[in-house]
Amino acid sequence: MNVVVVESPAKAKTINKYLGSGYKVLASFGHVRDLPAKDGSVLPDQDFEMLWEVDSASQKRMKDIADALKGSDGLFLATDPDREGEAISWHVLDLLKKKKLIGDKPVKRVVFNAITKKAVLDAMANPRDIDVPLVDAYLARRALDYLVGFNLSPVLWRKLPGARSAGRVQSVALRLVCDRESEIERFVSEEYWNLSALLRTPRGDEFEARLVSADGKRLQARSVKNGEDATRLKTLLEGAAYAVDTVEAKPVKRNPGPPFTTSTLQQAASSNLGFNASRTMQVAQKLYEGVDIGGETVGLITYMRTDGVQMAPEAIEAARAAIVDQFGNRYLPEKPRFYSTKAKNAQEAHEAIRPTDFNRTPDQVRRYLDADQVRLYELIWKRGIASQMASAEIERTTVEILADNKGEKAGLRAVGSVVRFDGFLGAYVDQREEGEKRDDDDEDGRLPEINAREKLDKRKVDASQHFTEPPPRYSEASLIKKMEELGIGRPSTYAATLKTLSDRDYVTVDKRRLVPQAKGRLVTAFLESFFTKYVEYDFTADLEEKLDRISAGELDWKQVLREFWQDFFGQIEDTKELRVTNVLDALNEALAPLVFPKREDGSDPRICQVCGTGNLSLKLGKYGAFVGCSNYPDCNFTRQLSSEGGAEAEASGLNEPKELGADPHTGEQLTVRSGRFGPYVQRGEGKEAKRSSLPKGWKVEDIDHEKALALINLPRDVGKHPESGKMISAGLGRYGPFLLHDGSYANLETIEDVFSIGLNRAVTVLAEKQSKGPGGGRGTPAALKDLGAHPDGGSITVRDGKYGPYVNWGKINATLPKAMDPQQVTMEQALALIVEKGGKASSGKAKPKKAAAKSSSDKTAAAPKAKAPAKAKAPAKAAAKAPAKASSTAKKTAPKEKKTGT
Repeated sequence: MNVVVVESPAKAKTINKYLGSGYKVLASFGHVRDLPAKDGSVLPDQDFEMLWEVDSASQKRMKDIADALKGSDGLFLATDPDREGEAISWHVLDLLKKKKLIGDKPVKRVVFNAITKKAVLDAMANPRDIDVPLVDAYLARRALDYLVGFNLSPVLWRKLPGARSAGRVQSVALRLVCDRESEIERFVSEEYWNLSALLRTPRGDEFEARLVSADGKRLQARSVKNGEDATRLKTLLEGAAYAVDTVEAKPVKRNPGPPFTTSTLQQAASSNLGFNASRTMQVAQKLYEGVDIGGETVGLITYMRTDGVQMAPEAIEAARAAIVDQFGNRYLPEKPRFYSTKAKNAQEAHEAIRPTDFNRTPDQVRRYLDADQVRLYELIWKRGIASQMASAEIERTTVEILADNKGEKAGLRAVGSVVRFDGFLGAYVDQREEGEKRDDDDEDGRLPEINAREKLDKRKVDASQHFTEPPPRYSEASLIKKMEELGIGRPSTYAATLKTLSDRDYVTVDKRRLVPQAKGRLVTAFLESFFTKYVEYDFTADLEEKLDRISAGELDWKQVLREFWQDFFGQIEDTKELRVTNVLDALNEALAPLVFPKREDGSDPRICQVCGTGNLSLKLGKYGAFVGCSNYPDCNFTRQLSSEGGAEAEASGLNEPKELGADPHTGEQLTVRSGRFGPYVQRGEGKEAKRSSLPKGWKVEDIDHEKALALINLPRDVGKHPESGKMISAGLGRYGPFLLHDGSYANLETIEDVFSIGLNRAVTVLAEKQSKGPGGGRGTPAALKDLGAHPDGGSITVRDGKYGPYVNWGKINATLPKAMDPQQVTMEQALALIVEKGGKASSGKAKPKKAAAKSSSDKTAAAPKAKAPAKAKAPAKAAAKAPAKASSTAKKTAPKEKKTGT
């Protein structure tokens, strides 16, 4: 018996059927080990030694593989055919070697681009060894991403409170979104006019022609700049006689595009189906791994992480046969079509995404798939088969017309297109997103019969006013396209990168467009000001090219890391002396349109409108940045920094406090204001002023003296409890409206209950809460996912609570961002949330409930934080440092692991 290791259980089940009883197919469930999410997992001072860790779930799966291998004849590593798949195979093999389970057993690597019986059996018959350069490229990429993330993110936390993280590709993608927003803010709209005439032929057919020349000059797009010129030209056209000068009919061929790559599939699925990148990859993964069709599990598409645009020769032949069968001989070109990609740094190591069988039409598989799977499979099938179909034949007719008004002449043009043969358009037509342009010929509609030299009657002349528009914000599809053009990232990373930007609240999606949030723009401005090189597009693309050269065996991966780390570490060291005032000055300048939006009255947007003398500037608080006055505390004006640059607050009139009248008990003025956390009510001025945020659902325009007074005087005494004699009060807290009695809280349903609840109802609510016991009868929620041990001991779990899913470690509960799937949370993300909540490792702020579990057999002792040589000196190999003491709760530790050859 032979053991075969694949990545997913779905693939394992299908492949086991193909191979039969002589094989046992097991799933690794993706990566079996990773770099621990803490400092010291990559050691630059020790020539970039990498310390790997196996989590508890992977440890069990590796045990299953190890147990199966003990009585086997050999091992086949059949993970995905890309860099990540190669790395998983290397990790599995390295762990098995450490357990001394390989011995003299043969180990082979097999790859297949599709999960079909033929593809799998062909791959098993043609095994190879693990591709060491491909593994080296993975190690280099993983180390780079780790070094950037774990060294740059802490700089952000220290210098830019509220920032979440930075990443090698993530930060550059965010810069693209923010740069486009800056373009939009700087854009100055220009007026222009279009003129056209509705004309009629001698046969009574009408058509429209556009003005293209006047006054002996050719008019370019937007040449007519104002209404005065438009009126003069309209007068000329209204009094002119019209005659056809020339009619030219020109045949045009439009060729199909190549089959899908990962990025073009994500773009097309966004434009045609409305899928985001993550959804596209989820559905494609299922189509690749296999669907039960008539009792047989079959992979419907080839591997979906690729930047190759070519199909295998046998697939081209199958597509050509399907074209004849489905469309007819005329739709089959004389020769097969071959494609090459234009994307920067494309590897083209794998096939494009295509159906595994072109004879399996969308209609035939429709009943076996869910709605999204059908739509995506149909898109892939149509694009794949269209790529081998005949060109569309279009007749493009251009009519030049002369207009003569008593010697004043003008030229007009009418253009029409007729599809004489649809060719590949019979299978696939591209959809375009709003604002997107396409270079190839578009159909302009059919023109009537028009002959040269014949006279035309004027029916109507139109002059329409227009204004130039700023470039559109990126959609997920257009951002992916731009990243691919620049050579930033890789197809397999695009969906994850976009999801990270959303999870970090750096961008939001509005009408399918990516809108940078204030937090994201602050991070980008900071990095552009102090880490310019590392968010440059060319630098990131050049680094990607080096990674590709490593995978081709042309560069040494350690040397690439040394060169990167020397400059990067020096830049990190330089920021230690960076003062907050330097940061604020740079951000005020870089984000002026966001921080200081223009005012309608034309006054200086940097002067405080409340006190009239103070200067407005960015301020950094615990929860992020806001705009405040330099005269604080005498002037306590603040404004929340939003993606709309404060325009929202100014429009609501809250740049100045809105007076509501005096408090009858204290005589102090009640006002409603806008702060960095939203609108609030305030009584009095200065440090002693009392404030209360507006409850959810309350609008600024509805706040009057009575509501403000009731809100500012919370908590409110309801009455004394009949049994204890102690006061019951109602108030508004961090988690909403509540009752308080003798140190015990009970939630109220609405804010109105706070003001209206009576004593009897209050006693009942408190009794109901007490009857449910601690936690309101909920108890501790069961863990949705166990992420493993925290570096300081104790387990980290994901749980579902009353207010949504959260990460738990000891007494620390950190709520997950809305967009984050609880089942997809990684250890790295969990640790970041815990740190943000206040649970820093070894900080003493939080203690785990239980002692740490026994260390995994593959887990190494925590290593000291790496330090690099001075910026001017090249990093050299340092003697290995002694590891720090292991956690006192750990019984054993294994020696550090190093990357080994295979």
